[in-house]
Amino acid sequence: MAVPWEEYFQLVLEEKLSTKIPEQNMDHVPPVLRLLEKRQELMDADRGLQAQKEVFETTKASLKQRWEQLEQKEQELKGSFIRFEKFLQDAEARRSRALRRAEEERHLAGRREAEALRLRAQLAELQRERARLQRGLQRLEPCARLLGQMLELLPEFQEVPELVARFDGLADMQAALRLTERQRLAELEEARARLQRLRDSWQDELLLQGQRRAHLLERLESARERTLHWESKWIQIQNTAAEKTLLLGRTRMAVLNMYHLVCQHQRRPPALDVEDTEGQLEQVKLSILDLSAMLAGLREAESAAPTS
Repeated sequence: MAVPWEEYFQLVLEEKLSTKIPEQNMDHVPPVLRLLEKRQELMDADRGLQAQKEVFETTKASLKQRWEQLEQKEQELKGSFIRFEKFLQDAEARRSRALRRAEEERHLAGRREAEALRLRAQLAELQRERARLQRGLQRLEPCARLLGQMLELLPEFQEVPELVARFDGLADMQAALRLTERQRLAELEEARARLQRLRDSWQDELLLQGQRRAHLLERLESARERTLHWESKWIQIQNTAAEKTLLLGRTRMAVLNMYHLVCQHQRRPPALDVEDTEGQLEQVKLSILDLSAMLAGLREAESAAPTS
């Protein structure tokens, strides 16, 4: 750690003041001389301090300059390092691009070689096709001469393609007519076979239809009999239902009358609804049970009276 200027000069001054001349007989030195000696020591110490201060300032300036130079060199080194790193990155990018271009060129060369092989094969095929067409042309040369003679005989045609087109149209029409004729013949044969099958199966069909009609008549008669049977059953059920309904009505009226008699006997008005037949029967039942209990009690009392 750097020592402040004041402390540094104070320390030097103390060192100078602590340095004494060889001891003399202080008793024989006058005070003035001792004062002059002290002043001389102070001046020497001041000059020494000044010299050391100048040396220190010089050293400090040189150190500051050296420090600035070092900082400048550090900045230069940093810049050089950054430029070198950028140079390496650029070199790596150029190398990668060169490798990609080389790889693309190899692929392109391979594709071009394959394309060249394909074109050579195609050229050989075209040459063979050309030779085949030339052989066909040589074979058709008599036909061409014949067509030329036909043009001379048929003045309505100006060119060979017109004559060929006309011939092709007629050939197509003939093929269509032959196809139509074959279709019509096939349809005629099919119609004849169908007619023969109908003739052969007519008697069998008549017999089958007669049997089916007889079977249907039998089923109709059976259905009529079942209908009459179930109609009679329905009439019987309706009659039985009417009788049961009448009997039920009579029973309900009888129960209602008995309930009214019970209410009159008990001297209380009817509390149940007219349609509550089960409740009415329950009240009649209870009344009958009460009367039965009363009769039983009377019989017991009558049987006990003669005995006593």
